[in-house]
Amino acid sequence: MSNDAAASLPSLDELLATARVVSLPMSTRFRGVDAREAVLFEGPEGWTEFSPFPEYGDAEAATWLSAAVDFGWRTQPAALRDAIPVNATVPAVPAASVPEVLARFDGCRTVKVKVAEPGQTLADDIARVRAVRAALGPEGRVRIDANGAWNVDEAEHAVHAMAECDLEYVEQPCASIDELAELRRRVKYMGIPIAADESVRKASDPLAVARAGAADILVVKAQPLGGVHRALEIVAEAGLPAVVSSALDTSVGLAMGAALAAALPELDYDCGLGTASLFAADVAEPALLARAGTIAVGRVTPDAARLGELAAGAERRDWWHARVTRCHALLGRG
Repeated sequence: MSNDAAASLPSLDELLATARVVSLPMSTRFRGVDAREAVLFEGPEGWTEFSPFPEYGDAEAATWLSAAVDFGWRTQPAALRDAIPVNATVPAVPAASVPEVLARFDGCRTVKVKVAEPGQTLADDIARVRAVRAALGPEGRVRIDANGAWNVDEAEHAVHAMAECDLEYVEQPCASIDELAELRRRVKYMGIPIAADESVRKASDPLAVARAGAADILVVKAQPLGGVHRALEIVAEAGLPAVVSSALDTSVGLAMGAALAAALPELDYDCGLGTASLFAADVAEPALLARAGTIAVGRVTPDAARLGELAAGAERRDWWHARVTRCHALLGRG
């Protein structure tokens, strides 16, 4: 944590006093989950979120807790815009299901399509991306996200196979920075940019991908990077265009992402902050959904009734409280 963030670290008792553990059902299975768990806290600046995925270790999850503290206990940077243009997100669904998914995203003219899903084939990906392009028409923007699942040869082949769909960019096609750099060299003549996500948010050095010339665009997420203030520093130091994206947050966490996007000096791409549409229920009423292709910038306060309806069971609540306790101890040593 930075000195400012460390100084604002609340006590564990203060955190747990307002902690609400929730489980949000997904409309469509996404990232291997049918429900998304999160802890919400109410700080002096407003509500904030801690929702690292369950498989993440404590050291990585502690950075997400730092982000929750940053948003709930520190004054946020000035907003340069009051609405953020967002993309729709299409999970690894059959091509026939694409129109149903897109119908949940009001007015979005950019779509991120998940590809390289375990157990699926490149033919499945091509069919899904073609269905998205057909639904959007020629004016819409289509980006794909492989979550690092391809090797360089597979990625090159996939980019060629889907280039007919006029890709805006390819997000994290390969896992390593060296692979991204090699793929970027191979497909540069095609004019399709490479975006880095996991190589930024899961790296011990989030600037390494920029120094290596391995990406044209950074995908940044407020929680994994330690909060809005730290994410802004990373974007400034990297010197690359940034897309602010969700970590499958509740509406409270999406407000954190919107605060980051609102504070960026430049915002050239639609952001991946429309993911509330992937939930069957959310903690806010109304949820922070895309309206005419944008989400509003501003704090989100959970609805008391929704917090009760979506409360996780006692076992999961205790699991998350123990996780908060361990991560808080790590931050206290920082």
